[in-house]
Amino acid sequence: MTGWDIKPQGVQGQLKVVGVHAGELEKALNALMKDLGEAAQSAGTAVPGTAASTPLHGPVAPGQAPLSRAASGPVAAALGEYVTARQAQLTSMSERIQAAVLGAATATNEYVEGDLDTAKQAQDAARSVRLDVLKDLRGAK
Repeated sequence: MTGWDIKPQGVQGQLKVVGVHAGELEKALNALMKDLGEAAQSAGTAVPGTAASTPLHGPVAPGQAPLSRAASGPVAAALGEYVTARQAQLTSMSERIQAAVLGAATATNEYVEGDLDTAKQAQDAARSVRLDVLKDLRGAK
């Protein structure tokens, strides 16, 4: 490859866009988990009347949600298995997004540092040549 043309500000802008979308994805996944939990709670059991015949007991601290029954029954079990089976994929998706963003930021920073190092080397070389030329000019007088 003969050269690179990376615009760090452009990369930064795209990383911000990805960050916004990642935040939206996080909210959506959190809502999904909440909704699946509520669906499991609301699904009931396979035995008619068992949910209504089990009263809830116990004090509830101020600001705490009221006591609820544990999810049971075939629908709740299926939803639980679904979440368990997908947990690794959801975690992996999150980790891949984070790794991609951090990798792009690191690569861009390295590019900028390399660009600065190259510029410094070119300036040092030009300064050295200029000093040699000045020495030659002084010697010619």
